[in-house]
Amino acid sequence: MSDVIALIFDFDDTLAPDSTSGFLSDIGVDAGHFWSQEVGPLLSHEDWDPVPAYLYQMIELSRSGQNGLITQERLADWGRRLPLHDGVRTLFSRLRAQVKAQHPQVQIEFYLISSGIGDVVRNTPIAHEFTDIWASEFIYGSDGGIHFPRRIVSFTDKTRYLFHIQKGIVGQASRNKPFEVNKKVDQDKLRVPFQQMIFVGDGYTDIPCFSLIRKSGGVAFGVWDPRHKDKRSRAWGFIQEGRVSNLNQARYDENAELYQWLEEAVESLAGRISLNARIYGG
Repeated sequence: MSDVIALIFDFDDTLAPDSTSGFLSDIGVDAGHFWSQEVGPLLSHEDWDPVPAYLYQMIELSRSGQNGLITQERLADWGRRLPLHDGVRTLFSRLRAQVKAQHPQVQIEFYLISSGIGDVVRNTPIAHEFTDIWASEFIYGSDGGIHFPRRIVSFTDKTRYLFHIQKGIVGQASRNKPFEVNKKVDQDKLRVPFQQMIFVGDGYTDIPCFSLIRKSGGVAFGVWDPRHKDKRSRAWGFIQEGRVSNLNQARYDENAELYQWLEEAVESLAGRISLNARIYGG
């Protein structure tokens, strides 16, 4: 019987403002024009998937030289500097302390699954809080600039990593084993059953994760960036469609409603795990 809770986050607009738009603005690019005039036509006229479309246009931007090469160090530097939503920096330590105080035999782990750029999110001040991070990745050319995508994380790609968490295929030991996740694992040997997962996300790429987690007995929270109230109506659709359990502003300070809901969800799961351990002697 598993004694692990997995709290899984999207990144952009969930824990921080859109990191790719922020990076583009930081290097002098009109982010609005990039999304509407560069990425948009690929989606509307050429049937591209949204994530490879934006990665491709970033590569084209780098190759053009108009705003300098987009290098690994430039992406990492932005990751170190990008702003985070209120309360995010202390969110993880607060929840760990809560679980340790009330249910010391239960372990809480944090994961990040993002369609954003790995070299950005892995360099944020909170990267060390996560047991594992999965995001879209570039390879770099001989000139140091982004050259080609080596991983694309989009829509149902995100659910793949929920199965990684479920089966315990995480961390450095899981790298370079892309087919390991397909192996059958008996239900009683799963490291983190879906019903012991909490997923927090904001966008359309999160819908498959919302659906899988909820259908399997876990908890899914929809959030919207309080700096962009126009996104609230989109997020409200997730409630109307039954995709998420709750919808809140993406704020994580102690008095924020979202944080209080997360505390309750973690407490409920930890309490259930503790009770089952007493009943079954686990």
